[in-house]
Amino acid sequence: MRPVALALVMLAAPVWSQQVALGGLSGNKALLIIDGAPPRFVAPGQSVQGVKLLSASADEAVVEVDGRRQVLRLGAAPAAGAAPAGPAEGGRRLVLTADSRGHFMPAGQINGRAVQFIVDTGATQVSLGESEAQRLGISTQGAPRVNLGTANGVVVGHRVKLDSVRVGELLVYGVDAVVLPQPLPYVLLGNSFLNRFQMQRTNDQLVLERRF
Repeated sequence: MRPVALALVMLAAPVWSQQVALGGLSGNKALLIIDGAPPRFVAPGQSVQGVKLLSASADEAVVEVDGRRQVLRLGAAPAAGAAPAGPAEGGRRLVLTADSRGHFMPAGQINGRAVQFIVDTGATQVSLGESEAQRLGISTQGAPRVNLGTANGVVVGHRVKLDSVRVGELLVYGVDAVVLPQPLPYVLLGNSFLNRFQMQRTNDQLVLERRF
């Protein structure tokens, strides 16, 4: 499948008032990611953007969102407040529709900051240019070097670990990536993200369904 700009459609997904995910834990504090904003450490009893942390343990946190208690676990899909009745597939399935050139180009986030992706199943890892990495606050200082083959020959890039990658309602933590020295027009959404999902293409639609 070639790299590929897009329309995002969630299948049978309800509209949530607020999305909250657990990015990490430190003592009794929880690193909360609220509606894709930059992560913030929150102490028990403290409220941020209407989300109150009730408690935090070794691998989970309990929060109150819109008056409802939610249990957040590391690596799990975001919890949502004000959930309507009916099936909820939030964070598990997404449909991408190709543009007129056959490319899939979802808007998304890396570490809570907006980026423009292009799906590239030929890329081993999520790949971004050095200038984009700097904009996102991703440092390559001390990062392992790696030789990468490109259309212009072999270049030296850096391996990094992204805290989170989000496309629509699909959120993955701890994603391997490479930073290339030359600028790229888009962030390549490679297999270090895509392999978490079962992919099926039918005509101009690509379905991503979470495997783990």
